[in-house]
Amino acid sequence: MQKRTEIYHQSQKEACWALVLSILYFIWWYVSAYGFAPAPGDQQLPQLILGLPVWFLLSCIIGPALFTLLCFLMVKFFYRDVPLDIQDGDDHE
Repeated sequence: MQKRTEIYHQSQKEACWALVLSILYFIWWYVSAYGFAPAPGDQQLPQLILGLPVWFLLSCIIGPALFTLLCFLMVKFFYRDVPLDIQDGDDHE
């Protein structure tokens, strides 16, 4: 049986990894959506790849697929299975 502090430490590391990944996803989305979009007064058509604007392709198609894969890898390699029941005899919660 693992000690509570080890379980809390592991859950805190997992929460930090999840927070970092979500912040990175927001940065990816913001940069790709607003960085590759044409300027507001620009009269040219946006650059297209496969018939889609580059900003849309990066922020709404490639970004979610990439970060879903990263989330899978994070759970596979960084998360550990820990017991959620407490059996060490302590009465305080």
